[in-house]
Amino acid sequence: MNPLAIALNKQLEEESPAALDLLSRLGKNLYFPRGILSQSAEAKTKAYKFNATIGIATEKGEPMYLPCIHEKLAAFNPSDLYSYAPPAGKPELRKLWREKMLRDNPGLVGKFFGDPIVTNALTHGLSIVADLFVDKGDQVVMADMMWGNYNLTFGVRRDGEICKHTTFTESGEYNIEAFRQVLHAVAKEHGKAVVVLNFPNNPSGYTPSVAEGDAIVEVLRQEAESGCNIVVVTDDAYFGLFYQDCLKESLFGRLVDLHPRILAVKIDGATKEDFAWGFRTGFITFGGCAASENSHVLKVLESKTMGVIRGTISNCPHPSQTFIIEGLKSSDYQAQKQQKFEIMKGRAVKTREVLESGKFDDAWSFYPFNSGYFMCLKLKTVDAETLRLHLLDKYGIGTIAINSTDLRIAFSCIEQEDLPELFALIYQAAGDLS
Repeated sequence: MNPLAIALNKQLEEESPAALDLLSRLGKNLYFPRGILSQSAEAKTKAYKFNATIGIATEKGEPMYLPCIHEKLAAFNPSDLYSYAPPAGKPELRKLWREKMLRDNPGLVGKFFGDPIVTNALTHGLSIVADLFVDKGDQVVMADMMWGNYNLTFGVRRDGEICKHTTFTESGEYNIEAFRQVLHAVAKEHGKAVVVLNFPNNPSGYTPSVAEGDAIVEVLRQEAESGCNIVVVTDDAYFGLFYQDCLKESLFGRLVDLHPRILAVKIDGATKEDFAWGFRTGFITFGGCAASENSHVLKVLESKTMGVIRGTISNCPHPSQTFIIEGLKSSDYQAQKQQKFEIMKGRAVKTREVLESGKFDDAWSFYPFNSGYFMCLKLKTVDAETLRLHLLDKYGIGTIAINSTDLRIAFSCIEQEDLPELFALIYQAAGDLS
């Protein structure tokens, strides 16, 4: 093991044995190397005559670039586009995103947590979590209504075992008892768990109520109090898109100081929150395990995270970070986001209005939804994959079959006035097959 990794692990052992125990074998071996990047950073502050360290080409003090590319980007300084961004992301962006987190989550104010590290969108952040904390056979607890990519990220890539609990009760509430039972079984057998909380949920479009959120947190606290070390990942991809009464803050704020055995990891980003999917700009933020300003726990985890980034993609794209900085600093940012939110809310409300009309009750029911991009139909008479293919072939309509009964509808990409026709045609297609 590299001496740098040994030193990092020793700090965790002294300050938070739970955090050290949670690391995978790879996580324990990771470190951020003192090599080209650190030497270049030092030269950037001290090499006042010539700086011959970094592997880029320069011209007249600026990064070299092709005018045919830059002509469309002339509003930006070449140094904010073409040079490498720091491995942890541009400091200004990290600062602005932290400020945004505090604005959006008042419960975080006054609590200690790390600075956001820039990732190549949220999937990359989840992949980092898997690398740091999941070994073969480790248990990853999540709802059975889950984003399918979790299988690749935690299962296929890291050989973790996905342990699913039923998402909803028969009466349409979040199934706290099912979550409790699955987590308790994992805790009792293994003494370690990785828990993924995805709200607003993909595919159901559900965010728990405040009371349900309290209950989730209490389940986690009880298992930690019983001796289980837990990584709790809040996948907040669709954060802020809350249309009805539900939690309006990330549970990350409740978890950062919940228990010394709980490590909280927030995964979020501009991808969905700022309608910038192709920019691939996300963040990973650490808190918990009794970390404080006087401890090194979070700094160690951030160093290991930078090691993952350095060893895989080296750093995240610079132009995207610059563009997001411009948005966050704009005086129009909040007003424009609110405008888009109202459009999305209008689509969600219209979807519910159409589904509650009673016209389609013989063909399907639908799962609770109050947020995000999606909702799911629970089909009564036809197979979901069969219906999906029929909708494509005969009606030119695309949907997602989750399993044999559940069909996911992304109302986020359907104009509000088109929603009644969409569901009428899905109903007609189901009738064709019945």
